Amino acid sequence: MMIDVSELFTAFLYILLMVLVVALIVLVINAIKTLNKVDRLVDDISQKSNKLNGVFQIIDGATDAVVGFSDSIVGFISGTLGKIFYRKKEKEDE
Repeated sequence: MMIDVSELFTAFLYILLMVLVVALIVLVINAIKTLNKVDRLVDDISQKSNKLNGVFQIIDGATDAVVGFSDSIVGFISGTLGKIFYRKKEKEDE
């Protein structure tokens, strides 16, 4: 009725292997649930950001208009000042 040590270790290893497999199955199921929640969150954020695209396009268009207007004003002022200083240089050279 004596149990060999090798049989005892084999049975012990099988028990540990079954516990490990069960633990891995539980971890995989929890990971799948978590990934499903993250997927729903990403979809929700994507939908909300798509709704804001129109607002961002309006802001972008307004910014472009303001930049174009300020560029034309700066160009006009710098051109006028350049002409004034260029005339003074011509008069000094004569």
